[in-house]
Amino acid sequence: MNKTKLNCAIVAALAATPVYAQEEAGKAKIETIQVTATKRSESIQDIPVSVTALNGEALENLGVDNFQDYVEFLPNVVFQGTGPGQNEIYIRGAATTQTNIAVSSVQALQPSVAFYLDEQPVSMQGRNLDIFATDMERVEVLPGPQGTLFGASSQSGTVRLITKKPDHSGFSAGVDTNVAFTKGGEMSNAVEAFLNFALTEDLAVRVAAYNEHQGGWIDNILNEPGEGGYIGSAVVIDRISGGPLTDPANTPVDSPVNDALVEDDFNDATYAGVRFGLSYIINDDWKLLVQHTQQTLETEGVFAYDPNLEGESSTNRFTPEDNDDEFGLTTWTLEGRLNQLDIVYTGGYLDREIDSTVDYTGYTNGGLFAAYYVCNHYEAETPADERCLDPTKFYKEQTNTSRLTHELRVNTSADNDWRVTAGVFYDTQDLETVGKFKIGNTDLGFFQNLTRTTVGTEGINSNGGPFESEVSFVNDVTHTIDQIALFGQFEYDLTETVTATLGARWYEIEDTFKGSTTTVDVSRRVRAFGTLNPDELTAVGEDPALIQQAIENGQLEVDLLGSDGVLTVDDVILKASIDWKVNKDVLLFATYSEGFRPPVTNRVGGGQATNQNGAFEGFRIPVYSLTDTLDNYEVGLKGDFLDGILRINATAFFSEITDLQTSRFDPTNISFLVFTDNVGDAEIRGLDADMTWLASDNLIIDASFSLLDTELTRINPELQGIAPGVGSELPYSASFSGNLRARYYYDLPEGLTGYINGSITYTGDRLASMKMDAYVLEDTTQLVYGTGSGLTIQQEAAVYEGVTYTDSNGDAFLGGRYVQESYAIANLAFGVKHDDWKAEIYIDNVTDKSAILYIDNQQFTPKVVTNRPRTFGLRLSYDFY
Repeated sequence: MNKTKLNCAIVAALAATPVYAQEEAGKAKIETIQVTATKRSESIQDIPVSVTALNGEALENLGVDNFQDYVEFLPNVVFQGTGPGQNEIYIRGAATTQTNIAVSSVQALQPSVAFYLDEQPVSMQGRNLDIFATDMERVEVLPGPQGTLFGASSQSGTVRLITKKPDHSGFSAGVDTNVAFTKGGEMSNAVEAFLNFALTEDLAVRVAAYNEHQGGWIDNILNEPGEGGYIGSAVVIDRISGGPLTDPANTPVDSPVNDALVEDDFNDATYAGVRFGLSYIINDDWKLLVQHTQQTLETEGVFAYDPNLEGESSTNRFTPEDNDDEFGLTTWTLEGRLNQLDIVYTGGYLDREIDSTVDYTGYTNGGLFAAYYVCNHYEAETPADERCLDPTKFYKEQTNTSRLTHELRVNTSADNDWRVTAGVFYDTQDLETVGKFKIGNTDLGFFQNLTRTTVGTEGINSNGGPFESEVSFVNDVTHTIDQIALFGQFEYDLTETVTATLGARWYEIEDTFKGSTTTVDVSRRVRAFGTLNPDELTAVGEDPALIQQAIENGQLEVDLLGSDGVLTVDDVILKASIDWKVNKDVLLFATYSEGFRPPVTNRVGGGQATNQNGAFEGFRIPVYSLTDTLDNYEVGLKGDFLDGILRINATAFFSEITDLQTSRFDPTNISFLVFTDNVGDAEIRGLDADMTWLASDNLIIDASFSLLDTELTRINPELQGIAPGVGSELPYSASFSGNLRARYYYDLPEGLTGYINGSITYTGDRLASMKMDAYVLEDTTQLVYGTGSGLTIQQEAAVYEGVTYTDSNGDAFLGGRYVQESYAIANLAFGVKHDDWKAEIYIDNVTDKSAILYIDNQQFTPKVVTNRPRTFGLRLSYDFY
């Protein structure tokens, strides 16, 4: 057997793990890659920070194109949401209920995980940027708070996509193609390519382009009259409210039938984009990099099935659904050296446009006002005039978002026994959105004379109306976030093997929330609570005396609001660590770090809950949520053992979250507008570990796992009986998750190398949200469809002592949360490679497991977001040098 050849094969194989290998004295040995997790280029094994990194070849070997694919191999990271471009990232169990996608642009929590493309933060409220992972140098994931260096929203971690930069050494190019066939679904295909030119010794250009079509597998099936579903929802809601259809013999005048929209495999997604990079070496000390990325993401249909229907790929939808998401990102980095200082100035401008349509028919199934929107018995003068109509509804959104950042930082020499990284950061984000709802029937006389509450005569982001006649409710909002920060990190070598690190960040954030809904002048309402002017409070429908009383007894906080309605918050966060280089192969470290998420202004802040019974008596919606903070304590080990063929990295941590933010939507009891709140405090204990083993000259094994123990330790008194109680788990994160990967190489004739890849990932049971509404949703599902969802529910209301969870009538009912049950996914690949080409056939989801990735309750009955069924594919790649 050719040892040199197999060792070279191992080099490529280990690109599928957080490391690569080198041949040392005829023997393969694990080597580390360079990362910039501390805003310096350093060996991943030498920095006292928990970090996972996969390089570009690893992403290719794993078949990773987007972050959702990558997350499969990161046990401490979860990706939750309703489909491409509509997800949130959570790390180490610091998760909470997210805003549903229909209003995520209007009333979303800030992310708890910072997301970066190179040096540019691209995190966004409600909808993180979904960047296709083509021509990537590596992906870095930093678990735990990274706030001192990476700022707001890096509360529980930071994810960084690092692109390949223009190469000054000469010409190179490459192309990758992929075609795949999904069981019960459509064919998928992809093409990726790059070109690199060294135009002169000082000037290089790199271009990467891609187009991937992901075929669908969810079927929109026929919902015929008399078979339940939304056809029955108007009847059910009207019976609940005692309207004309209380008599089962009566039926709606119009019944929704989706025959025009019936389609197999209707959940398509297409990514298309290009990235241009230009690198200019100004002189021996200075260089400039400018890049621009342009991407479009187009989806149709939905990526969830209805569990009340037969099978795990069927749904009933009554409005064509689509999501067009386009962004352009221009970034620049100027690096240089002045005497003993390395100086980096970096910045970026992001422009993003979202245009989407969401089927909102399920809104008929829940809420105090559902029957009002479908039936007219509240307005009918005689019983003969009482009727209900087609409950079909929709939501249309147009959102424009921009983000401009600047960062200037300096680094002292890495050769000193003391090192400093310090800088200043500026960030301004603008989100302009118009959301139009059809939630009422104008044929019944509702909303025919729609009058909009607007700021000025032209509205905020629209022309002030009128909108099309079928639109019955409008969100018209501009949200601006301005931030400035100073940060620094100081490292000092106490001895040749022990180093201490101190870091700090001061920040000030201004949050400006302006606009209106059909029923609320948001701008005026926020200013009224900023000034507490009695006339202004009266004008927005509040009793000044009661508001003052609520402030005095601690129900409401308004201290952060200025008289102009601007929410301002500032603070200092800290980090401290000490590390000990036991020997050249083993590093031990201990770290304390802090992270935070800024507060969020509420559209209907200060208002009383519509239901003043039971647990909701006296409840007022917060004017804004408070900053939630995370204090983290961790100890870690990074080590190479057995003469360099075994690597083990492990980190044990304990995190305390104060004033955990959550998104809330309870139209029956509180408000038909989504708002944010602070549920209470939480604690997280956990262990992350990964291992790489060179089992032989031609076999590499990689494994990683995460253990988590999460619990709420304090509940906001106003949420007693509403939120899960003390001792309850946080949502979305499993107590155990892990994966095992193996790659085996063997010789073939004609100088070829064959290989086999295998992987299995396991995710344990997870709770689906922060709200104990599963039994209510299950009752609704039974009423509307005549059958339950079949999903597992964990009962939790019993955790309270002497507190009863009640409905709008004050009657007691069970409280619980859906369980996203455990699953395991196995993948296989068989390939042949040569120096400049590779061919591979693969099978993803070998056992055809239908996993519960997320349970979406936006429709007031559960919908299950699932993974792609068993998929066979062929990948071909060729590189030119």
